[in-house]
Amino acid sequence: MALQQETSPLTGILEEDKVYIDFGEHEGKSVLEVADTCPEFYSFLIERKESGFCTIRRSKDKSFRLYVSRILN
Repeated sequence: MALQQETSPLTGILEEDKVYIDFGEHEGKSVLEVADTCPEFYSFLIERKESGFCTIRRSKDKSFRLYVSRILN
């Protein structure tokens, strides 16, 4: 019986405690911390990801950073 690794709706196979928000009032917090303390913002991030406006990049310090693109009207 193989164990299935759970995937995050926001970070995919990356663990949510290893990916950090890189903008706004939640800058520097992990995705896991935001999911626990601000579920509305976590839901917003998932919506942005599903719309293609959310990216995760690895920074120079080897940490993962979450970015959300802004829509310009």
